[in-house]
Amino acid sequence: MNYKKTGLILVSLSIIITLAAVIVSLSRQPGKAVPLFPGSNRNVTVIYLTGPIAFSQQPSLFGAGTTTEQALRDLERAEKDPSLRAVVIRINSPGGSAAASQELYAQVERLKKAGKKVVASFGDVAASGGYYTGVAAHKIVADPATITGSIGVISTVPNLQELYSKIGYRERIFKSGAHKDMLSPSRPLTPEEERIMQEIINDTYEQFVQAVARGRKLPLDRVRSLADGRIYTGAQAQELNLVDELGGLRDAVKLAAKLAGIKGEPRVIEYRARGLFDFLKPFSAWHGFFRWPGDPANQLFPWPLPTVFTTIKY
Repeated sequence: MNYKKTGLILVSLSIIITLAAVIVSLSRQPGKAVPLFPGSNRNVTVIYLTGPIAFSQQPSLFGAGTTTEQALRDLERAEKDPSLRAVVIRINSPGGSAAASQELYAQVERLKKAGKKVVASFGDVAASGGYYTGVAAHKIVADPATITGSIGVISTVPNLQELYSKIGYRERIFKSGAHKDMLSPSRPLTPEEERIMQEIINDTYEQFVQAVARGRKLPLDRVRSLADGRIYTGAQAQELNLVDELGGLRDAVKLAAKLAGIKGEPRVIEYRARGLFDFLKPFSAWHGFFRWPGDPANQLFPWPLPTVFTTIKY
């Protein structure tokens, strides 16, 4: 084996990967929005919200899909892009963090205040926090078989006391108040702490109900009657006035263009942040070494992995 030649190849690959990482990183730096097609007044952008909704790391060098934070950046970019007249948010999410869902909702509201027409397009699943985000749009388009709804709040507090006892793990806790460790997995909740948690859930649930009532222009009591956590198909949701129209992404783009008063065929643009391996993906030789989100093999593992601490979830 020619070790010198192998070493030179490895060093060269390292340099190429480092340069690619720098280019990708610089391309993601926030800056002043620049019109993508300055001479066009027919621009509609499609922004993707895919997977669990959560505040997490920025998209990695290796292209780990469309994160919540990437969607937020794209929505803000669309808000500031003077060449855009309409935005379609393609939602394929089962929900997630309540706080992150509320930030997405608030950013869609800012888009509307900036004069953009906004249409939410529901894919396979747009439930709970995914639905919360969608109700901020001017209109919602869902496929007949879309799974949506799931209007409600959930939080789980793990109790690992018996497991810790079996493995001999013990904690000595020092705290400033009686409830400072109320979410510790090393002990069960007290009745008072259960009451506190339920009040938090009830308050967060009421915020969800009010957002749906505002967005869908429905009475609060009507929303509460639908908001027991159950899921609906897109067809059922339309009958209940939880979505406006049935159709796919193309139908949502046409509706957005119509709302914006665009004559003729709209110019559809997308904001994409790509990782290094997104550029390498077409080369099948890499496929044996790296798996991509959406591959059947990846369905064995959620993307991203669930959090290990207690959160309030839509």
